[in-house]
Amino acid sequence: MGSSRILNTYIHQLIETSTPQAPAWNIEKIRAGKPNTWNYIDGCMIKALIELYEITGKDVYLDFADRFIDYFVQDDGTIKYYDPKEYNLDNVNAGKTLHQLYAITGKDRYRKAMDVIRGQLEHQPRTREGSFWHKLIYPNQIWLDGLYMAQPFYMQYELSFRDGRACADSIHQFEVVRELMRNERNGLYYHAYDSSRKEFWCDPVTGLSANFWLRAEGWFAMALIDTWELMPASMSGERDVLRRMFVELIDAMLPYQDPDTGMWHQVINLGRIAPNYLETSGSAIFANAIMKGARLGVLDERYYDYGRKAFAGICDTCLSEEDGRLTLDNICLVAGLGNTDHREGTFDYYMREPKVRNDAKGVAPLVLAYIETLRHGKEAG
Repeated sequence: MGSSRILNTYIHQLIETSTPQAPAWNIEKIRAGKPNTWNYIDGCMIKALIELYEITGKDVYLDFADRFIDYFVQDDGTIKYYDPKEYNLDNVNAGKTLHQLYAITGKDRYRKAMDVIRGQLEHQPRTREGSFWHKLIYPNQIWLDGLYMAQPFYMQYELSFRDGRACADSIHQFEVVRELMRNERNGLYYHAYDSSRKEFWCDPVTGLSANFWLRAEGWFAMALIDTWELMPASMSGERDVLRRMFVELIDAMLPYQDPDTGMWHQVINLGRIAPNYLETSGSAIFANAIMKGARLGVLDERYYDYGRKAFAGICDTCLSEEDGRLTLDNICLVAGLGNTDHREGTFDYYMREPKVRNDAKGVAPLVLAYIETLRHGKEAG
């Protein structure tokens, strides 16, 4: 089978075995043995399915996405298993699906739910530099992941419903990350920053964590291109800020791309050190971001081939059939810093985190990358 047919089969396999209460792709919930909640992992997958509907026109994807999100959203806009006062940026991510589904279905509950999530950001604690805390339980901290989780939703809400009033705030938060978290020598961004300099994992002078984790770097790249895409031409100066950041980040990543598979390593710049490995989710995120950047004209069209190579490499090396079922392998389950389990951000720490199969943190970006190949084919045709 070609990669398109394989991926279509794989996607159907996942949605046919998933419900809002027990999605097959949320390996964290499955391993924890806990009921499903409103979370960013499902948000990633449902967003990918909505975009798959938009490119293919197949109602099966929209119907599933609508049923899934509708299960959580109440008539008054409140969301099951979501507490805004946790001030967790991860929980903002699924808000993107509300905007997409509201545009398609017109369900008033989705519009109200967007207001609920925007209300979280209104009161989200901030660092002294003006950036959102990643979570209430991670005070004074900026994580690259959080830019993807919150900023595209924030920008879209402001443009759609508030005449762009807080768009400058969103751009400022990107600029803070570039100023504080980018390594000027290699152009890569550190995973996290503690403005208080108190966490055990941070450098006491810079406040930065120690390494460049692939998936966080990828989330940041997607945050840049997804937010850029939402902004109107009237915001040309702000668009240029994000464009420059995106291009320089992709240029910084390309020297670390594996020449054989097109993928990237779990700790990006230490590929020659065992037991570092070519990690699926972050590679798929960059495959998508690069191809999307080329399609939108943010990157020169020649960059498309770098993203396509990563997509093909993942399909060739990490997507396989076993006992009649397809599986996507080499996905880092989770990585973070601090909290109760002493996640110290060393190279050894990123190697300790388990690798799993079929988790949406890898599946959803691969579906988004697949969609970019479909868009490219239509443009070429």
